[in-house]
Amino acid sequence: MINGVINVNKPEGWTSQDVCAKLRSRLHIRKIGHTGTLDPMATGVLPICIAKATRIIEYYDADYKSYRASMRLGITSDTLDITGEILGTCDYANVSENAVREAFKAYTGVIDQLPPKYSALKVDGKRAYELAREGVDFELKSRKIEIASNEILEYKPEDGSIIFDVTCSKGTYIRTMIDDIGRTLGCGAVMTALERTGSGYFKIEDSIGVEELCEMSDSEIENYLIPMDRTLINLGIVQLDDNRVTAFINGNESSVHTYKITETSNFKDFYRVYSNGLFLGVASIINDSLKPQKVINADI
Repeated sequence: MINGVINVNKPEGWTSQDVCAKLRSRLHIRKIGHTGTLDPMATGVLPICIAKATRIIEYYDADYKSYRASMRLGITSDTLDITGEILGTCDYANVSENAVREAFKAYTGVIDQLPPKYSALKVDGKRAYELAREGVDFELKSRKIEIASNEILEYKPEDGSIIFDVTCSKGTYIRTMIDDIGRTLGCGAVMTALERTGSGYFKIEDSIGVEELCEMSDSEIENYLIPMDRTLINLGIVQLDDNRVTAFINGNESSVHTYKITETSNFKDFYRVYSNGLFLGVASIINDSLKPQKVINADI
């Protein structure tokens, strides 16, 4: 059985689920999932978890995502990107480069962001974009996201186009960021392209195209499988005493005297647990007790 994570470069026009379905068909494995939805127009890093690795998807929540985005001033649309219905246009001739840079500079830190109605979020069991297409009136709640950094790479005042890099927390909508900046500038703006260049451990330069992957032999595909524990960069590391391995596998807690923290955790006190170099699973530490959360390798 193949287990692990593949760093797929999602092509434009595909949904994230399209990629999963393609790999399920190629690998004949039912348990395949992705770690973060990309819009169909977006490209780039889409980590795909296979078999046992699907059990660790929740632990990627703390990973920062990085994007390279393109936008156009003076246009607004219902989807907040260029693929949607154009709602209006506006002259941006009086928008100075300094004003653009100040608007980007202000869009950093922890921010209350309202998700777009054309999104995959669920409302009463139905996708928001489905309701939006049906013309149903509904409201989404704003939520706190973090923009760790953003940088304008290119600004062309002659056509209002901007290319920028941004690093942000899970749940951030770059389309909304662009729309917010357009509103701040008083002329509106839409997203014209988006590439995810990084997601935690995964980088665009190490990714592989899904079509290319599906043309490979099984042994060639295995060369692109990344051990799941290696990718959990925000989880600390615990070394467990040999005599507590069976207890861990059976879901029993271990006292502070039976394990050693060798790397601190950046995510909710969750840790990767090892014994003699073998990855056993994920545990939390509560009141000094090591409590198993996900047992990955029980067959030892």
